[in-house]
Amino acid sequence: ISTPRFHADLAARTQRLCDGLVVAAQETGISLTANHVGGMFGIFFTDETVTTYAQAVACDIERFKAFFHGMLAEGVYLAPSAFEAGFLSSAHTEEDIEATLAAARWVFVRI
Repeated sequence: ISTPRFHADLAARTQRLCDGLVVAAQETGISLTANHVGGMFGIFFTDETVTTYAQAVACDIERFKAFFHGMLAEGVYLAPSAFEAGFLSSAHTEEDIEATLAAARWVFVRI
């Protein structure tokens, strides 16, 4: 973590994942928003930015469950609760992000 630009690069990869998930969902007519800081992220099935507990619990939890299980079937392991954070690490490559987004596009079409 002392490598120059470590945190900036990690944050940029997380941004790319989150942006890609939102775009992939929108392409299939699914409302999704994503929050992130550094390597930590959360996704919410809603069309509004989530900044409060009330907004988080108002999201489409059933759709999250379907997405989680669909991604699991595609070999992508996400946090199993709509209220948990996901994490990227320095071990996650651009290829990993692309594979995750490809799986998400596949799953979004089916949910």
